[in-house]
Amino acid sequence: MALSRGLRCCQRVFGWLPVLIIVLVVLWSYYAYVVELCLVTLTNSVEKVAYLTVFHIIFVFFIWTYWMSIFTPPLQPDKKFHMSYADKERYENEERPEGQRQILLEMARKLPVCTRTGNGAIRFCDRCQLIKPDRCHHCSVCAVCVLKMDHHCPWVNNCIGFSNYKFFLLFLAYSLLYCTFIATTVFKYFIKFWTVEPTSGHSRFHVLFLLFVAVMFWVSLLFLFGYHCWLVSQNRSTLEAFSAPVFSSGPDKNGFNLGLARNFQQVFGEEKRLWLFPVKSSQGDGHSFPIRAQSEARNPLLANEEQWEEDGMEDGNQQNYQQGTSLSIEMET
Repeated sequence: MALSRGLRCCQRVFGWLPVLIIVLVVLWSYYAYVVELCLVTLTNSVEKVAYLTVFHIIFVFFIWTYWMSIFTPPLQPDKKFHMSYADKERYENEERPEGQRQILLEMARKLPVCTRTGNGAIRFCDRCQLIKPDRCHHCSVCAVCVLKMDHHCPWVNNCIGFSNYKFFLLFLAYSLLYCTFIATTVFKYFIKFWTVEPTSGHSRFHVLFLLFVAVMFWVSLLFLFGYHCWLVSQNRSTLEAFSAPVFSSGPDKNGFNLGLARNFQQVFGEEKRLWLFPVKSSQGDGHSFPIRAQSEARNPLLANEEQWEEDGMEDGNQQNYQQGTSLSIEMET
């Protein structure tokens, strides 16, 4: 037990190393641009003021979004998704897998869940002892279940999910803009330092290396930001891009795809004035999401579960039956 706690402590400490690297690079880039380029190298006062003004505006948003990505804790499922003490006792005392499955079915029937595992079982986390809401996954690094988990990012030492996905996207966008601005404004002096003898060899080193680092990060960020823009357009998380969520009709990688505009609003909200700021504006509470098929969106997956089990054993197919105003969804066991 003590060894396990020690390893966990070491993991937490070493988890901050990538963040420390990024912070040191950013601090150096600030010094190189502001001091070595703008204050030492530039001679035109108008150009100097313009560069410093635009740079600091971008820098503030860049740091702000990075801070929010790091220190916004991942949102965990509500207490209603956790096992009660009585259910936990029943579940642990039940030795038959069928009996355990029935207990989970009874719990899930009261919850707004529409997805299952690949074999049709209830999505249950043994470590957190809860029924997983749709798009929720357990993060082994954070050791918690995270709502709409996308991935665990070492560069922010945090799990990216429903609570901070918007912040992470803005961080990528402002990082890309930060590198673009530095590269475009430094390029002229990069060429000048190769063709004209500079007055300061110290400044020359910083300016040349600044362009190299900015371009290197720009290329990496361009691919990463482009990939996440595509994910937003499809309303998928990184995990869902690799493993499609399973609905009543089976796996469907486009199950949450509502169209480009609505997909964008799922992450950024409807308030346009908040889109560019790292403040909470995402739609919903992270526990349930509208799905493309209206019948699935209106009705819980687990309605009339007993009927689902009986018919699923007989024909091995997945069928939906409308009864009055409620839908009984049947799936293959």
